[in-house]
Amino acid sequence: MEPVRFLEGKKVYLRPIEVSDANWYFTTLYHHETRKLTGTQKHYTQDQIARYIEGKAQDSSSVLLVIAAVSDDTPIGDIAIQDIDTINRNANIRIAIPDSSNQGKGYGTEALRLMLDYGFGILNLHRIELNVFSYNERAMQVYESVGFKKEGVQREALFYNHQYYDSILMSILEDEYRSLYCK
Repeated sequence: MEPVRFLEGKKVYLRPIEVSDANWYFTTLYHHETRKLTGTQKHYTQDQIARYIEGKAQDSSSVLLVIAAVSDDTPIGDIAIQDIDTINRNANIRIAIPDSSNQGKGYGTEALRLMLDYGFGILNLHRIELNVFSYNERAMQVYESVGFKKEGVQREALFYNHQYYDSILMSILEDEYRSLYCK
């Protein structure tokens, strides 16, 4: 069966995550570098992951999607708009592409653009924010290239592997997004 292509770009498409993705999702949570870049410290079982995925399908405050390669439908990461606040029209976005062989190819940039377009154009959001840890300079450069602006620093907000790190708060507003991409 052909996979659903919910949001489609040239290199990647975004599709709903399914319970059948639980094993893949579970495995990605244990990539050492991904755990560090996302600040993931807790451990999870495959059963917990399957229940999490089932719960996300019922959660109207978030949209969790798999990032898949257009060329061969291989899942390469995930992206989510979460904590959707429909009154203030705000949300948070997060992305992870665990395998280093899929990084630096523009997949994350395209996935972010697809999700931002959905957030501003369909969900009618006004502001989308994210947090990135101070040691993840590569991600900060990607976020800035897409249009995110640094808002502030949450000093020593993450304790990871015996050390504290700052969390950088970044955001993009709907008019900033539209002036960059909707001409």
